[in-house]
Amino acid sequence: MTGHAFTSVFGPQIEQYLAFKEKLGFHGLSRIWYLTKFDAYCDAHDRQVFDRATVEGWVIAQSAHSGRYRSWMSYIRDFGRWLVVHDDPAAYVLSDQWIAGVVPSHPYLLTTAEIDAFFTAAAQLHAQSPWRWQAVAFFTLMHCCGIRTGEARALLTEQVDLRRGNLDIVWSKANRSRRLPLTEPILAVLAACDQESHLRFPQRRTFFVSAAGNPVTAATVGTIFHRIWDQARLPRPVGGTQPRPYDFRHHFAYANLERWMAQGKDVTALLPYLSRYMGHAGLESTYYYVHTSPDFLNAYAHLTANSAAVLPEAGF
Repeated sequence: MTGHAFTSVFGPQIEQYLAFKEKLGFHGLSRIWYLTKFDAYCDAHDRQVFDRATVEGWVIAQSAHSGRYRSWMSYIRDFGRWLVVHDDPAAYVLSDQWIAGVVPSHPYLLTTAEIDAFFTAAAQLHAQSPWRWQAVAFFTLMHCCGIRTGEARALLTEQVDLRRGNLDIVWSKANRSRRLPLTEPILAVLAACDQESHLRFPQRRTFFVSAAGNPVTAATVGTIFHRIWDQARLPRPVGGTQPRPYDFRHHFAYANLERWMAQGKDVTALLPYLSRYMGHAGLESTYYYVHTSPDFLNAYAHLTANSAAVLPEAGF
């Protein structure tokens, strides 16, 4: 049992479902958080049956104050499927019609000048915490390897192999793992960071740490990013999209696309490799970067006009 304080009639079943998912390797907190919301809704509205009225009633209520992301619908849908198989054949499974067609927001398109100024400031960051020496390394991984913020935060020391020159992203989004090669300049940055951190936190488990030697939080990453941005005296847009750490990952993607385009390569054939490298579930996520790269869009039709290229098997 997972030991969460569920209060509705569905509490024991939710506990069993979460234990089942954990045995399969799914340990994400988002699933627990939203099922806790569902449990509270059922308790408050005295819902006793896992039927359409109960499930869709909660979905409607949750949608009224949720943000852009609606992936939480998959959690209640999956729980319904689990109930049908393991406990209640009459349980309602949320219809696929409830899949929200949410359009992702556009990234802030970092310029070369902004990136240069950012890393110059990061190397001279005014901080009393480990960010004084690890800021450059943290954001270098996002910029040069395109990893997610959460992946950088979760990196264990043994997953950064400075001798062999690779980085292991283990059990990341949707439980996908991948190994990324590192170039010599990146290895030098990581080695300097590791040496300083090891002296001060010899027992640390994660590669990047807080002042207490614990894993860094998402909120802290955002705070440090904006502190560096301001220290670099970079202007902030008045309205519209604001810069954020994740934009380094965006920049990695469309910089590769535009480089391939400039080299005259078959971008369509290379997309599966970029998708695999970035840890995407499929090409749909990678095409998002195609659509948000202004320089690439203008030339993409020309690149593919005379070619009926078929996507090759990626071979991973």
